[in-house]
Amino acid sequence: MSVKKWSLLSYDTKLSSGLSEQISSAADMSKLCAEILIARGVNSAAQAIEMTQNSPLEDPFVIADMYKAVQRIKQAVDEGERICVYGDYDCDGITSTVVVYSYLETMGADVMYYLPDRHEEGYGLNNGAVDSIAEAGATLIITVDNGISAHEEIEYASQLGIEVIVTDHHQPRETLPNAYAVINPHRADCQSTFKELAGVGVAFKLVCALEGDITCEDMLEQYGDIVALGTVADVVALTGENRTIVTRGLEIMQNTSNAGLRALIEVSSLSSKKLTSQSIAFGLAPRINAVSRLGDADEAIKLLLCEDEDYALELAGNIQTYNNMRKEKEQQIVAEIAKQIEENPSLVQNRVIILTGENWHHGVIGIVCSKIVERFLKPCIIISVNDGEARASARSVEGFSIIKAIESASSCLTKYGGHNQAAGFSLLPEKIEKFSKRIQLYAMMNFKSMPIHTVKIDRMVTPDMLTVQNVQSIDKLEPFGAQNDAPVFVMRKSVIEQITPLSEGKHVRLTLNKNGVKFQALYFGMALQNFPYRTGEMIDFVFSCDVSEYMGEKKVSVKIKDIHLFDFKQNDMFLSKQLYERYECGEILSSDETAECMPSRDNAAAVYRYIKNTPVQFDYDIMAQYLQREKVEYAKMMVILNALSESGLIEINKNNSNGNLQITALKNAQKTDLFSAPSITKLADMGKSI
Repeated sequence: MSVKKWSLLSYDTKLSSGLSEQISSAADMSKLCAEILIARGVNSAAQAIEMTQNSPLEDPFVIADMYKAVQRIKQAVDEGERICVYGDYDCDGITSTVVVYSYLETMGADVMYYLPDRHEEGYGLNNGAVDSIAEAGATLIITVDNGISAHEEIEYASQLGIEVIVTDHHQPRETLPNAYAVINPHRADCQSTFKELAGVGVAFKLVCALEGDITCEDMLEQYGDIVALGTVADVVALTGENRTIVTRGLEIMQNTSNAGLRALIEVSSLSSKKLTSQSIAFGLAPRINAVSRLGDADEAIKLLLCEDEDYALELAGNIQTYNNMRKEKEQQIVAEIAKQIEENPSLVQNRVIILTGENWHHGVIGIVCSKIVERFLKPCIIISVNDGEARASARSVEGFSIIKAIESASSCLTKYGGHNQAAGFSLLPEKIEKFSKRIQLYAMMNFKSMPIHTVKIDRMVTPDMLTVQNVQSIDKLEPFGAQNDAPVFVMRKSVIEQITPLSEGKHVRLTLNKNGVKFQALYFGMALQNFPYRTGEMIDFVFSCDVSEYMGEKKVSVKIKDIHLFDFKQNDMFLSKQLYERYECGEILSSDETAECMPSRDNAAAVYRYIKNTPVQFDYDIMAQYLQREKVEYAKMMVILNALSESGLIEINKNNSNGNLQITALKNAQKTDLFSAPSITKLADMGKSI
């Protein structure tokens, strides 16, 4: 259980009280909801109203090349040309394909679709696919959610007599591809005001233009559920037009006429629940994506185009099977990684965690990568070697551009792409070691201290603020997603009065007391045996909340995300931890930094006393919180632990079943001079040599 870093958004109660009253009154929301908006940068009632109301969808013809594309597509339909909708295998690409393909069918077009195989072809247009499309007789390709970088492939298509219309939302290169039309809001010459559409949003605008629906209202009623699915799945900003699309799309989805989507909702156990953006992000989208990761993305297309209830349920059942397989493969990879880390802890002490395995499934390593970032709060790269080829996924934390790091080692790679927070690449297995060294060097040369993944907190609250009315009012901010996260709160100095296991120990419920007010909080996914705090301790905790109803009674449900001891100085701990990891990785420290790592005999006594009085430990980060009270920071703690182990005074083990740390003071250990242990003498020698 790693201790996470928290970042509380700025909110000045005295300066903002008048503004929060104005916003609360004008926007018809609770004062708490208004305070959240102020903390997020809202500075007027008008701005608050704008953020919590749906924006009208802009005329699709404002987007560059839209009129040109519409004329060419209508010509193709009128003259009976075969049109190919060329999609992508993720949820955004699949929904984009469904929207354009199904609309062209209603126009009476001779239309087909093509999805590249994730594992054999990879992302985007490729010449082999163009050959297949040409053989099928198509003379017009419409790309959806891809194509903006397919310069060579579009030129190749033109040589075969095929014209290409690009619809995409990814950033263009300096020059646009030589396509018949390029529809992308990010074009430098595009006059559209909203640039954050997902691929399916751009595809939807094309359909609206073809229909002549310049307000997009009628087409949103028809395709809103599918467009909302792809928009949320692609993690684009849920502001502006995207907010409108998702808000209306969720309303339509609740009673969708799409048989396939209904079946997907059913197998996701969401039929009886109110659908939200989280329902899509954590329920529907992962199942759609699982198909292309482990099977054929065409099954997802068939599902969303299906009109037969029974066949839809059969397809949804297949998709559920793929999702279960995806979870199993994730668990297998996570277990192998845990074993690697246990055998070589230095893997997670590096500035960038780089993990390599044989035959790890390429479609799953990106998900596992995100889990590692969440667990260790660092950028992570996972490389899978299979049949003489190495393919990788990378994820990062805010402040560290993983694509720039990868570009610094691009001479080692055969292919790469991505953005600041996520990327992928391929390389020869023999280049892995050289690549890894270059990544660590890039991180060391560009960051004295690495950025740390943080939990962003909207507001500090007290129990009296968590009324049903206040919490229900937060719904005004939905739908939640990128750039509009669900609010997160912190409560300080609450005493743990009771710890109750739930669901056979899978979760815990805490009974807490703050200033005489008792309340309960749920900690989902926290097994009782992994919970490191004790009754009677005072904690700060970060949480989300909502309103639940039981037997007709509504009450606020508090869901814990993370816990700190109330007097924990997080910045001191993280700086000390990074310093120790730099030392362990062999980086050169200054004399002052070496001194910060060198413990005193009082420090050593405090650590040893803690171990004797606390026979079961949970994690070094948890230990560091407690030992900080004894004026022992992380780096000194770790040096002492190493020295105690080397001197035969303690035994350090990891429990393989739950990953918990176990440190035991050994009985009958012989007395020894702890400061003669290799860990301390090595550090002392380093200090002398500087």
